[in-house]
Amino acid sequence: MPSIPRPDPFPSSPTRTGRAVLGIFLFLLLGVLTLFPVRAADTTTATPLNQQEAQQLLNVLNNPKERDAFTHTLSLMARGLQVETPAATPAPATAAPAKATPAKAAAAKPVAEVPPDIHTGLSSIRLQALGYLHNFLGLFSDLGIVGRWAHTTLASADTRTTILHAFAGGLVAMVCGLVLERIVSLSLRKPLRQLTQNAENREQRNTTETEATTPQEPIVDGSSQTRAADQRRQVETLRFLARVPYALGHFALKAIPVLAFLAVAYLAVLVLPWSEKTDNVITTLANCYAAARCLYLFVETGFAPRSPTIRLLPATDATAFLLTRWWNVLVAAPAIIFCLSTLGSQFNLSPRGTDAMIRGVVLIEHILIAIFIWRIRHLVSRALQPRAVPDTAMWTFIVAITRLWWVPAMFLDVSLWVVWAAHLPGGYRWILDTTGITIGILVASRLVAVMAYGLQDRFFRINPVLTERFPDLQKRADRYYPFARRILTGVLLFLTLIAMTEAWGLPTFGFFMHNAVGRHLMDAVLTMLVALTVAVTIWEIINAFLSQQLTRFEKSDQMSRATRLRTVLPIIRTVLLAIIIIIVAVTTLSQIGINVTPLLTGAGIMGAAIAFGSQSLVKDFITGFFMLVEDAIQVGDWVTTGGVSGTVENLSIRTVKVRDINGDLHIIPFSSVSSIANTARGYNQVIVKQQLDLSEDLPRVTAIMAKTLKEMRNDPVFGPMILSDYNDLGVDNSDSGGATLLGSFRTTPMMKWKVKREFYRRITNLLAAENVKFYTGTSYFTTPPGNAMRITADVALPAPANDAPTMPTPPAAQKPAPETARDNGKPEGNAPA
Repeated sequence: MPSIPRPDPFPSSPTRTGRAVLGIFLFLLLGVLTLFPVRAADTTTATPLNQQEAQQLLNVLNNPKERDAFTHTLSLMARGLQVETPAATPAPATAAPAKATPAKAAAAKPVAEVPPDIHTGLSSIRLQALGYLHNFLGLFSDLGIVGRWAHTTLASADTRTTILHAFAGGLVAMVCGLVLERIVSLSLRKPLRQLTQNAENREQRNTTETEATTPQEPIVDGSSQTRAADQRRQVETLRFLARVPYALGHFALKAIPVLAFLAVAYLAVLVLPWSEKTDNVITTLANCYAAARCLYLFVETGFAPRSPTIRLLPATDATAFLLTRWWNVLVAAPAIIFCLSTLGSQFNLSPRGTDAMIRGVVLIEHILIAIFIWRIRHLVSRALQPRAVPDTAMWTFIVAITRLWWVPAMFLDVSLWVVWAAHLPGGYRWILDTTGITIGILVASRLVAVMAYGLQDRFFRINPVLTERFPDLQKRADRYYPFARRILTGVLLFLTLIAMTEAWGLPTFGFFMHNAVGRHLMDAVLTMLVALTVAVTIWEIINAFLSQQLTRFEKSDQMSRATRLRTVLPIIRTVLLAIIIIIVAVTTLSQIGINVTPLLTGAGIMGAAIAFGSQSLVKDFITGFFMLVEDAIQVGDWVTTGGVSGTVENLSIRTVKVRDINGDLHIIPFSSVSSIANTARGYNQVIVKQQLDLSEDLPRVTAIMAKTLKEMRNDPVFGPMILSDYNDLGVDNSDSGGATLLGSFRTTPMMKWKVKREFYRRITNLLAAENVKFYTGTSYFTTPPGNAMRITADVALPAPANDAPTMPTPPAAQKPAPETARDNGKPEGNAPA
C-alpha cells in the first residue's frame, strides 16, 4: 500500500521554482519602479477674488443658462479634459478688469456657454492625446539639452577642472572602498561556511524528527491525498521558519563589507580636504552603491545560490544563479537614476536635461526587464501549467494562456514606461501602488492559507478518546476533508479577490455589504453553508448513535437485535438522507429568491397522485417497514411466505428475496405477504409418527424411541441441538389400517430437519432388530362381479368344472384380450379387496 511521501529536504520541483521566479520578477519590477521619480503636477498659486471678479462670477451664477454652461465646463475640467475658451473667463485667474464695459461683458459671455455636445469631448480628447504625445517625444528632444550643457560645461576651463577634480576624488574613494570591501569579504568566508554547515546540520535534524513524529498514513482516497499535501505544506512552512535565522545571519555577514565600504567613503569626506562638490560626489556615489548592494544582497539571501540549506525561496541551484545574476544587472538602474537626479543640479544641469537622462536610463531598464522576461518564459510556463489537465476545450485554452504569460508581462513592462514617459496624470502612480498592494495581498493570502489549512487538518484529527468510543468517527471525518478543503479554499479566494478589487478601486466590499443584490447573494451563500453544516452535523450524529448502538448489541451478545438493526439501518439512512436533502434544497431555493410555495404544492399533489396510482407500491413500503421494525423476518431465516419456503437472502423496504431448496430465487413484494412462517425463531418441534400393527406392543416401541433420543442428547454433536426429551403423545388413530403412534421433541431453530433425519436413521435398524411389526397394507385385484375371470398365462389352463361348455374359439378371436391385458399392464377394472 502506498504511503504518504515525505517532503524533500531540498525542494527543487519545477512548479515551485517557476512560481518563485514569477514572484521575484514581480518583486524586482516593483522595487525598480518604486525608485523611479514621479513628476509632480505643476501647480499655480491661487489668488483671492477681488470685488469685480466676485460680482462677475455672481452674475454668471444668477443666470440659469450661463450657470449650466459654466457647470458643464467645470465638469469637463474636473475629468482632466481641456476646454478651448476665449481669453476672458469668469474664473478668478482670467476675470475681466474692474471697469468692464458692456462690450467686454458680451465678449465674456461665450466663455460660460460651452456647448455640451460630443464635438467638445472629441476635441478635448484630441488635445489631451496631443499633449501626451508631446511629452513622450520631448524625451528625445530634451536629450539635446544634455548635449548642449556638456559642450558648454567642458568648454570652460574652470568648470572642466571642477568636474574632473570632483569625479577623480570620487573615483579614488570608490576604489579604496571596493578594495577594503573585497578584503573584508574574503576574511568572512570562514564564518559563512560555518553558518552554512550549521544550517545543514539543523536541516538534517529537523528532517529526522519530522519523519519520526509524523505518522505514515496510507494514501487510499482523495481525503488522505489532500491531507498529505497539507502536511507537506506545513513541513515546508516550518522549514522556512527554521531557515530564517540563518538567512538573517547570512545577510548580516554579507552586509559587513558594504558597511566597510561606506566607512571608507565617509572617512575620505571627513578627513581629506576635498571641495564641497567633491564631497557631494563621493557621498552620492557611495550611497548609491551601498543601496544597490543592499538590494542585491536582499534577493541573494532569499535564493542563496551557494547555500541551498538556507535558501528561503524554492528554486534549483541553476535558477538561483540565473536570477541573482539578472538582479545584479537590474539593480544598477535605480542607483544610476539616483545619482543623476542628485548630481545634475550640483553641476548646473537644467531639470529638463536631468529628467531626459533619467527617462533614457529607465528606458534601458525596461528593455533589460523585457529581455529577462523572455529569458525565463519557459521556466514560468512549466510552473503555471496544472499537473492533471482534463481533456476539455476550457482547460486546453487555459494551458495555452499559461504558455503565453510573457505576452501580458511584456505589455505591462512597456505600458509602465510609456505611462511614465508620457506624464499621464496619476496613471503611473496608480499602477505602481496597485501592483505593490496586489503582491502584498497575494503574499498575505498565501500565509493565511497555510495557517488555515493547518488548523483544518488539526480540526479533522479526532481525539484518540473519541476514536476509541466511536471507531468509525475518524474515517467518517476523512470523507468530508476534501469537501471542507474546497469550501475553505473558496472562502480564501473570495476574500483575496475582494481585497484585490478594493485595491484596484472597485467597491466590491460595499457591493456585498450595502447593495441589495450583493447582500442578498451573501445571505444566500451563508444560509447554504449553515444549512449544509447543520445537515451534515445531524446526519453524522444520528449515524454515530446508530453505529454505537450496533456495536453495543454486538458486544453484549444481542446478535438478533444487532441483525435487526443492521437490516433496518440502510432504510433509516435512506429516509433520513432524503429528508435532509429536501430541507436543504427548499431552504437554499428560498434564500436564492425562488418561490418554493408552488414547488411544495406541486410536490404534494404529485405525491398524492403517485400514492393513489401506486397503492400496491405504498403498501409494499409500509408493510415492509413494519415487518422490519417488528423483527418478523431477518436475513438468513428459513421462512414460508407467499407460497414459497426457503432462506431469506435479502430484505429491502419493498421486497423480500427467498432462495428455495431447489436454488431458485423468489422475489416477493411485501404487499403479497399475508403471513410469514418463520422457522428461525425460538425453537422447532419434530413430530414423530409410526404406523404400527394392531398386535404390536406400543409401550415397547415408545421406550425404544425415547431411549434413542436420550442417546442423541448425550451426543456432543446433536446434543446442543435438542431441547427436550421424547414426548409420547399416544395413539392418534387405530383402525383397519393399523395404529398410529405419535410423539414429539423440540430442537433449536433451523435444526429440526437435521435432528429428525438422524433420529429416523438411528431407530430404523433398531426397530427392525426388535422385530417391531409395522402395518403393511395388502391389496389384490379380481374380476368385477358379472364378468368372466380372465387370466393371462403362457400355458392353457383347464376349464373349471362349473363352467358351461363353449364352442371353440378361433385363435384370432382369443388373442385380443391377452394382448390388451399385456398392453395395459394391469386389469381393466380394479378395486381394493
